[in-house]
Amino acid sequence: MVALAAFWSGVSAQIRYSISENVKEGTVIGNIAKDLGLDKSTLKERRYRIVYGSTEPRFKVNQHDGILYVNRQIDREEVCDRSSTCLINLKTVLENPLEIHYVAVEILDVNDHSPSFPEKEKRLEIFESTLPGARFQLQAARDPDGGQFAIKEYKLSRNEHFRIEVKDRGEDRKVPFLVLQKQLDREAIGKHRLLLTAVDGGKPAKSGTIEILIDVLDVNDNSPVFTTELYSTTLKENVPAGTIVIQVNATDLDQGANGEIIYSFGNEVDRKLMDLFSVNPNTGEIQVTGLIDFEESKSYEIDIQASDKGQVPLTADKSIMITVVDVNDNAPEIEVTSFSSSIPEDSRIGTTVALISVNDLDSGVNGKVICTIKQDVPFTLSPSLQDNMYAVITKSQLDREQHVKYDVTILAKDTGEPCLSSEKTISVVVSDVNDNSPEFSLNPYTFYVTENNNPAASVFSVSASDRDRNENALISYHILRDGREDNKLASFLNINTQNGDMLALKSFDFETLKTFQFQVVATDSGSPSLSSNVTVNVFILDQNDNAPVILYPVSSNGSAEGVEEIPRNVNAGHLVTKVRAYDADIGYNGWLLFSLLEVTDHSLFALDRYTGQIRTLRSFTETDEAEHKLLILVKDNGNVSLSATATVVVKAVEPKEAFAASDVKSAAKDDEENNVTFYLMITLGSVSTLFLISIIVLIAMQCSKPTDYSSKYLQEANYDGTLCNSIQYRSGDRRYMLVGPRMSIGSTIVPGSNGNTLVHDRKRASGEVRTINVITLIMSDVI
Repeated sequence: MVALAAFWSGVSAQIRYSISENVKEGTVIGNIAKDLGLDKSTLKERRYRIVYGSTEPRFKVNQHDGILYVNRQIDREEVCDRSSTCLINLKTVLENPLEIHYVAVEILDVNDHSPSFPEKEKRLEIFESTLPGARFQLQAARDPDGGQFAIKEYKLSRNEHFRIEVKDRGEDRKVPFLVLQKQLDREAIGKHRLLLTAVDGGKPAKSGTIEILIDVLDVNDNSPVFTTELYSTTLKENVPAGTIVIQVNATDLDQGANGEIIYSFGNEVDRKLMDLFSVNPNTGEIQVTGLIDFEESKSYEIDIQASDKGQVPLTADKSIMITVVDVNDNAPEIEVTSFSSSIPEDSRIGTTVALISVNDLDSGVNGKVICTIKQDVPFTLSPSLQDNMYAVITKSQLDREQHVKYDVTILAKDTGEPCLSSEKTISVVVSDVNDNSPEFSLNPYTFYVTENNNPAASVFSVSASDRDRNENALISYHILRDGREDNKLASFLNINTQNGDMLALKSFDFETLKTFQFQVVATDSGSPSLSSNVTVNVFILDQNDNAPVILYPVSSNGSAEGVEEIPRNVNAGHLVTKVRAYDADIGYNGWLLFSLLEVTDHSLFALDRYTGQIRTLRSFTETDEAEHKLLILVKDNGNVSLSATATVVVKAVEPKEAFAASDVKSAAKDDEENNVTFYLMITLGSVSTLFLISIIVLIAMQCSKPTDYSSKYLQEANYDGTLCNSIQYRSGDRRYMLVGPRMSIGSTIVPGSNGNTLVHDRKRASGEVRTINVITLIMSDVI
């Protein structure tokens, strides 16, 4: 039968059908399109379908006519089990526009299952002494069908000793009870066979049966008796499982099953004991099944029950005492009860670092413990007044800078056989105290600073380290300013207190200051603070910052100009004059070279580039002009060379005029030179002295003429060109010495020498020595 119910709500609608279970596939349930008033011609176009999950659908809808039919056979008990109402809800969908219609299909139950019992037969054992009225619950039959097709009654086969009672527990559950209505007699009937039938409410009714077998048991009236009054034994701990501890024995005067005895634990035996021991029910042997640990329990008391096999078993109980014997199976345990993980390095000997306790769960000699420290560390163990308590104390002075951390391993050994041991490692950190002064990386420091440095710029840096740590190693720097003479120049410097960088507060001048010395103090931030100082030697390096200065010729107005008169009859190589100059710089920067910038006749005069001497290259001729102008360039050898010029006007005169002029000139020249070194003598001189000097100079010039004509490039024996001074320098492992331009390497500079060559003792691969000619001029040496 198919029932129809339809409900409409907005754009969705719900209808309900009913169908019996187990109908064949393809059975028509209803026409959904007709019942919902849908246009059949649009069903396929609008993809009319049932929305279902991943399982095979139980229903399908025809998209041509909208008929709902069964897709596979439906078992109501499978779908709804014992529910009173079994509904399957379907959701149907139409697209364009979207419409959702809900369809409920009720599955109606049919009587397609018979009642059934879980077992084919049920065996009961009932003592003959059981009184009438005793009830014995039986297993209920089960019928998957519900409602009117559920189990309605139980029927028991005809007999005089038993009847059946049924208790209704709701939800179609009826539980049968077998009730004894007449006392049994084992001697008359030893076994009873009954048939119990369960009947459901179907038409026609269906049923199921179970056979009940009842054994009438004899009465047991004698209890078992143990043969020994007291059971006790000893057992070593850690014995293997299966070890027999003891065997108990009991007897029973009854016969048959009532006289057969089985052994078991007593009713009050702890579950833990059952995990450690087992009882053979037939022989009474007690065996080890778990781990026997002396430290867990030193003895066990086990209740053993002997029971006969009577229908109503009679029992007897006996206690067994088991004493556990200790073996050395536990290593000592070390526990740190108090611990200072950090200890100052200046701690006194005997300072306590940690307190430890040692425990061994074993007893006797197995539990006696000896403690030591394994490593060679500055710690030792001091036993306490309390047993197995020790203090870890220092035995020697600590030094954090040598050892920051100690891993102290404590070894504990018992005296058992075999000996067992354990270890415990504690880490002791040595904390820092301010016991180390700062140390400079060099002592003394030597720095080379180029002159004309930028003020307020960093020129060099000092650095110190402190083997302490944290604040004790935090270093600050300052310059020692104690007012001493050798520290006065330190006022021109400033130091960065944090990193030791030195700043120059002024620009240094090599020509006024070549070297100075001061002290820097490094102080840590410890309490109290420690400090150390270092000597700093500073050498100023020369730069080419001074141009050459012309000493001769110099006119009365200060310009570098002069007039020289020579006889026209002089020969080639005659010394006309000598240009003198100096440079305040040293080395290459002070090495001066002379050259002719302008000359009226290049064939007549020559200039020595090293000495500044002007000589004639040939004799004068009648066609030569009487006056010649020479412009001389004097320049140093710096990277960026500086220079000065001097003008010499040479006048060729007749010999007599030349002699007269020479006298005047010589007097003036001597007067000029004497103004430099013998100023006082000139002021006291007289005209007569000047005349005498003029005569002597004239004689000397006449005597030197053969020497002048002997060679065109003849040099003076006593070189007095560029004023110089010998200076020695040391830079690292190199030593420099100033020597003259014509001196051989290895020659000695004697006082008054004009040597001005900087020599560096570095040998070439061929064993030669490289020399660098440098003219060094010092203003204070001007004569």
